[in-house]
Amino acid sequence: MDNKINNKPIVWTISGSDCSGGAGIAADIKTGHSLGVEVCHLITANTVQNSQQLISVNPISVGILQQQFDALITDKPPRVIKIGLLANSEQVAWLVNVLTTLKSESPHVKVIFDPVGQASVGGKFSQLSVAELTPLLVLVDIITPNSMEAKILADSNADNVERLAESILALGVNSVIIKGGHPLIPEHMAGDNHKATQGDEQAQIVECVDYCLHTLTDDDSSKMSEDETIAYGLCSPVVNTNYTHGGGCSFASALAAFVAQGHLTRDAFTLAKAFINQGLVVNENKQDHYGAFEQTSIPKKSVYFPTVSSSINTQYQALTAFKSLALNKTSDESGVEKLGLYPVIDSLYWLERLLPLGLNIIQLRVKNKSQDELNHIIKQAVSLSKQYPETRLFINDYWQLAIEHGAYGVHIGQEDLQTTPIDKIHAAGLRLGISTHGCYEFLLAQQLQPSYLAIGAIYPTKTKNMTGQIQGVDNLAHILNLATNIPVVAIGGINHSRAPEVLATGVDSIAVVTAITEAESPERAVSEFQQLING
Repeated sequence: MDNKINNKPIVWTISGSDCSGGAGIAADIKTGHSLGVEVCHLITANTVQNSQQLISVNPISVGILQQQFDALITDKPPRVIKIGLLANSEQVAWLVNVLTTLKSESPHVKVIFDPVGQASVGGKFSQLSVAELTPLLVLVDIITPNSMEAKILADSNADNVERLAESILALGVNSVIIKGGHPLIPEHMAGDNHKATQGDEQAQIVECVDYCLHTLTDDDSSKMSEDETIAYGLCSPVVNTNYTHGGGCSFASALAAFVAQGHLTRDAFTLAKAFINQGLVVNENKQDHYGAFEQTSIPKKSVYFPTVSSSINTQYQALTAFKSLALNKTSDESGVEKLGLYPVIDSLYWLERLLPLGLNIIQLRVKNKSQDELNHIIKQAVSLSKQYPETRLFINDYWQLAIEHGAYGVHIGQEDLQTTPIDKIHAAGLRLGISTHGCYEFLLAQQLQPSYLAIGAIYPTKTKNMTGQIQGVDNLAHILNLATNIPVVAIGGINHSRAPEVLATGVDSIAVVTAITEAESPERAVSEFQQLING
C-alpha cells in the first residue's frame, strides 16, 4: 500500500459538508493545507446550516461511502484518518468494518475522532448513542470531545474533567483530549490562574484549558511517567472573538496533520492548541457576527503556545529559578558568552583528558556501577573539576551523590522528573539541566526554570534508542522560537559534518559523545568543534 505520490503526508477526513464553509470538510481541508498535509475527504452528509441555525442533515449512503473509500485506498492511502460527523448507525457499522480491516493491514494508521453532536448555533447533527459508537471507539487512537460531548460519552453531568476523561478512556480509546472553552478545570490545576471555579456559572473564564489523558505506548520512548497513563492540561488566555465557527473541527484536523507529520501525541496536541490560539487572535475583539475560524499556518511565535499544567508543574510552582550558569559577558550583540561545546563522557579517564581543554561545561554520565563505585567516581570527579573552575561539571541522574560531594550541577531526563525531588537540588544550590524531546516537554521543563535545557535527539545516535524522538534541525529551530533566556543545548548524533547546520539554528550549545570519545585524536576533535562554534 505504498503511496505513489509521497510528497506530503496524507490525511483522510470522514465528515459532513457544511454549506456555510466554516466547519466540517471545509475546515478540515483548509486546516490540512495550511499545515502542509494532503487532505482527502469522504463526505458522510450534506448539512444545510448558516450562522443562525442548523436546518437539515442529509446522510450519504453507505454504498457511496464505500465507493469513496475504494477510490482512495490504493491511490492515496492515509497516514491518519480524522473522523467528524457520522450521521447514522449504518455509517458507524460501515466505518467499524473498514477500519478493522485497514488497521489489521496497516497498524501504523492513526485514527482521530472528533464526535460531532450538537451544532454551535443549536440543533443536533445525529442521534447516535454511546452504545452505537462503542464498537468504533476501540479503533480510535485519540478522541477530542468538547465538555458537552464528554459528558454524553461518559454518561455523566459531573464537572470533574479527570473523571470524565477516565470514563471515556474506559470505552476503549487510547487517548482523550477534552477541548477547552469551558469551566471544566482539573482539580490539580485549580488556583489563582483559573478564576472560574467549577459550578460557578457567573465567573468569568479567563483561561481556556484543554485536558489530555494519554495512554503511553511503545512510541513514547521518552516516557514521562512509570504509570500507564499521563494526564496534563494546556492552558491559554481566552480570546474574545466570535470568529470561532469550525474551531473544533480545525483543532482535530490540526492534531491529525501534526500526527501525520510524525509528532507524538503530546507534541501534536501542543502544536494544535497553538494553531487554534493563533487563528483566534487574528480576529480578536471582532464581535460583529458569528464567523468562520481562520486557519493560518504552523505556529512559531511563543505567544501562541500554551502553558503546561501537570502534577510536576503544580508540585514545584512555588520554586524560584535555578541558579544560572554564570556565563561571561562578551562584546558581541548578545552580550553573553555561548555555552559552546558540551562533551558527555562516561569515566574519570575522559574527564581527566578533557578538563585541561578549557571547556565551559562537561557532563559525567556513568551507568551500570555499584553504589560504592558510583560514590567513588563522583567524589573523584568533583574533586578533579574543582581544579578547573571555569568548567562546569554536571552529574547525570545521581543527584544525591552530586549534592553530597558538592558538584556544580545535576542533569536529569524527562523520565526522572516524576521521581527526582528537584526542590532538594535547588535547596542545595546546585544547577539543573533537563532533557526534552519535542515542544511539549520543552515547555513543561522551561516552566521549572532550570539552568539549561537540552533538546534531542537531533539525529539518530549510537548511545540511546530514540525511536520516535528524532527532532531534526527544522524542529530544533522551531522549538528555539519558544526559548527564553535559559541556555539551550542540542544533543544526539551531532558530528563535525552535522554541527554547522545545527549551529545555524542559533542554539547555545551542542552536546557530543562519540564524536569525541571515538575520534582518532579527541583533543583535535574538541578543537575543531570549538572552531566551528566560534565561527
